[in-house]
This record gives sequence, C-alpha cells and structure tokens, in this order.
Amino acid sequence: MRMRRMKNLESRMAACADYRITQPETMKGTWRELKKDCTALWVEVGCGKGKFTAETAEANPDVLLIAVERCREAMVVAMEKAKNMGLKNVFFIDMDVANIEEIFASFEIDRLFINFPDPWPRKKNAKRRLTHRGFLDKYCRVIKTGGEIHYKTDNAPLFEFSVEEFAACGLEVKNLTRNLHENGIVGIMTGYEEKFHGLGTPINRCEVVCKPFVLPAEEKKPALTEEDAE
Repeated sequence: MRMRRMKNLESRMAACADYRITQPETMKGTWRELKKDCTALWVEVGCGKGKFTAETAEANPDVLLIAVERCREAMVVAMEKAKNMGLKNVFFIDMDVANIEEIFASFEIDRLFINFPDPWPRKKNAKRRLTHRGFLDKYCRVIKTGGEIHYKTDNAPLFEFSVEEFAACGLEVKNLTRNLHENGIVGIMTGYEEKFHGLGTPINRCEVVCKPFVLPAEEKKPALTEEDAE
C-alpha cells in the first residue's frame, strides 16, 4: 500500500508502541506468549489501514492475530484502530513477507490471510505475486499441516493465476467463489473491498489447505493482462 509521507509518523508510532513488535525475529516459536490463552495464531499479510484486522480481532477474542504491513503510514492507522477499540489480541509487524520463515517457526501458524495483494501484472514480476509457488512454499513451512490460507482479490486474472499455482503445488482449494458477495455481504470486508464492491466489482475468494510439498518447477506463463505484456 502506498500513502503520503506523514510528518508526525514517528510520534504516532510511539503512541501505539504496545501494539508494535519491533524485533519479530526474537518471537519465533513463542508468539503465543503474547496471549497465553489463545486458541489459534492467525497472521494477516498486508493489513493496510486495518479495517479487516481490527474487526477480525474483535470478532475472535480468543485468537491471537499478527498483522504484517510494509507501509508504516498504513500500519500506524491500523494500530490506532486497534488501540481505539481497546483490542488486546492483535499486534503489528512492519516487514517483508518474503522473510516469514525468519519470523515464524515451522508449522506455528494456524491461518494466514492474504487480502487484495498487488497483482504484479508483468510476467517478469510473477515471482513477486504473493500467491506464486515460491511464496506458497514459504507459507506451507510455517502454517501447520491442515491449516489454511484465506485469500481474496478483486483481480480476476490474478485469481486464476493463483488457482493454477495452488493446483501446481498439490494444495486443496475449498469454498472457491468468483463473486463472494453476490447474494449479500459475506464475512468481514477490508476497506478496499468495501470500495470496489460498491462499484460492482466481483470479489474472488477461496480457502487453501496447507501441507508440505515439493516445490514444482517454474512454468512460463503470460502476463496477467495484454496491455501489461512486454
């Protein structure tokens, strides 16, 4: 997520210090110590301004939720939401998800959320898509066997690419839909999701069951859209 630079970013971050994990690598294998009575450890990748994050944490008080966001300007807004709501079961990390194995131990996570990631449409950037098999390999090393990835996107070409990647890795896909809210709002929406649903854009969603797998060889694929092809 890209946002304008905040002049008061550091002071706002400091005011939310209780919600920020500044050295997440030291928590590897011990995340549940943050909430010893938690029934599950959930991780959200790219939480943005935190609407989904805060509402999910509020709706699941028995769960420990760790939200990851590279944009500190967005993350501070999300932390402020959590603080204003008085939430005690959500914490935030500003890091690159490519380093997820440095932060979480093997099979430590119960569920991972990937909501509306950057589609990286050019074929030369396919490996940067968060549902590329290289990332799936990382996720399935830190998510317990039988744990799930919950994935949503408004980008139809990206969704089809993702479904192909899940299949190539031998991962089971459940509850797949290409129009999640066709018959009414389903589940907690992100701020981005609310905006595009309001414009009539169909929302794609599925759940992926994780397990260890042998990383398949890369296949040549076209760009996601013709206008972005090189």
